Amino acid sequence: MSQDQMKKSAAVAAIEFVGDGDIVGVGTGSTANFFIEELAYKKSSLKGAVASSEGTASRLKQHGIKVYDLNDVDSIRVYVDGADEINGGFEMIKGGGGALTREKIVAAVAKQFVCIVDETKLVETLGKFPLPIEVIPMAREYVARCLADLGGKPVLRKDFITDNGNVIIDVEGLSLTDAASFENKVNGIVGVVTNGLFALRPADVLIVGAVGGARVTQRA
Repeated sequence: MSQDQMKKSAAVAAIEFVGDGDIVGVGTGSTANFFIEELAYKKSSLKGAVASSEGTASRLKQHGIKVYDLNDVDSIRVYVDGADEINGGFEMIKGGGGALTREKIVAAVAKQFVCIVDETKLVETLGKFPLPIEVIPMAREYVARCLADLGGKPVLRKDFITDNGNVIIDVEGLSLTDAASFENKVNGIVGVVTNGLFALRPADVLIVGAVGGARVTQRA
């Protein structure tokens, strides 16, 4: 089974968490795109969706799914998104596609966060995948120095601007045994909008696409 097939199997399994009449939070990235394709099959029973990026919003609209602004929605029952890495505590690194801030906002609003990944994204310790940090442009060098002081190697993502008009610094060389503490430390740096650690708000459900099919696990 290819990696894309594993992603698709996870996306198909995630549809079971979407109810009739829901406004669904939808993430960004290759695995989320497979979920959008599956979501299109039941669009007649959906109220609509909230997108975590302009790209996702465009893709949802192309499939005929109504897209709501988050400010016009009282609550989201379920948010479905992928991850760049996820550990056994369902803590994640996200933001490889640069949509981490909006992803984190939608996840905060959602009552349930369903993470869909292929099995290559499972790790014991977060940090092998570079940690994305969204930064106000004028604070770029200051934030980079602070991140170096925390033990990482900050690298500016070249030729990339977020949907919010900011830059991304990717931090390499981390080994995050206490991801929640590190998330707080990074968010405390002036000029940081947010970072790609989802440890303070981990996933509630993990769906792993694997060679033998999708495995669904609830967080303890």
